[in-house]
Amino acid sequence: MRNSFYNLYEGKRVLITGDTGFKGSWLAIWLKELGAEVFGYALPPKREEDNFVVSGLDAKIIHHDGDIRDKESLRVFFKEVQPDIAFHLAAQPLVIDSYKDPHTTFETNLMGTVNFFEAVRVTSSVKVAVNITSDKCYQNNEWIWGYRENDPMGGKDPYSASKGCSELITSSYLHSFFLEASTPCIASARAGNVIGGGDWAENRIVPDFFRAIEQNQSLYLRYPNATRPWQHVLEPLSGYLLLGARLFSDRKGFAGGWNFGPLGTANKTVLELVNSMIESLEKGVVEVSKDNHLHEASLLQLDISKAESLLKWEPVLDFFQTVDFTVKGYLDTMNIYESRVSQIREYSAIGETKKLFYLSIS
Repeated sequence: MRNSFYNLYEGKRVLITGDTGFKGSWLAIWLKELGAEVFGYALPPKREEDNFVVSGLDAKIIHHDGDIRDKESLRVFFKEVQPDIAFHLAAQPLVIDSYKDPHTTFETNLMGTVNFFEAVRVTSSVKVAVNITSDKCYQNNEWIWGYRENDPMGGKDPYSASKGCSELITSSYLHSFFLEASTPCIASARAGNVIGGGDWAENRIVPDFFRAIEQNQSLYLRYPNATRPWQHVLEPLSGYLLLGARLFSDRKGFAGGWNFGPLGTANKTVLELVNSMIESLEKGVVEVSKDNHLHEASLLQLDISKAESLLKWEPVLDFFQTVDFTVKGYLDTMNIYESRVSQIREYSAIGETKKLFYLSIS
């Protein structure tokens, strides 16, 4: 596995904000297996079943409990670690929670981004910094074609607006402080609805589905016909890792924003996703909720042609493989870390058959 991504991560010091989160913990596992020295900065895990906890990551990486809103604490951690590469994933990640507490959402997702880039600015070791945002950063007109990296930022709900603002902050720092050849190379990465084993966040469709299964209850869908770009967590992570590697080796030519989403055939409705999981598990009951709902977009797609053309990145899994990987990830109960590594290897092997050379496992 260490031959993946041009062998670039082996021996590198990589700092991840948000390593206790779903995507951050998976990224930490992959980087650890690539031979990187991994350092994490985040709030403590919220649940005993969270991926960070069940994978035993606290014994495999160097983690520091910290709030991304604490500028000084983050700066000190950067100074102590002296990372080569930094990935920013610490965020308030839920639309519904942003309605409940918009102040914390904006404070975390805006000032957290500012604090991250301020820490990068004053840490001379950093060569690459990538801000992970969301497909919801775009001004969503709910049209049928995918959003491109140069489409306007926006967002009607606080979460989406905060991610659009995080992108604007990244662009501002890029053009204000990181254009010179001697400065770190920075970029942002936008991904769709990410699913996979180890995600137990509230008010997310897949965790809610598995909680309903455990409790022998029906799953109530708020937006059954909403279409989303579903992708297994390893898909965008492969894009982030490839982007980081290209920034490190090829420098400024890869700065800026990048979309990492599924092929158009993976854009399925919420109901189609749930029915596919029910078919895979051969159990589960779904019903449509009649409660009043807060605004969420009904259609959202990403155009990934830039990543395909310039990074030579493309998705590895089709929709049914995505569902299969996800269900297996939730069913794994023994030696979770090794189970996650096994899925990374399987994912890489599928990529190898598709001649995605950056995922070489030879």
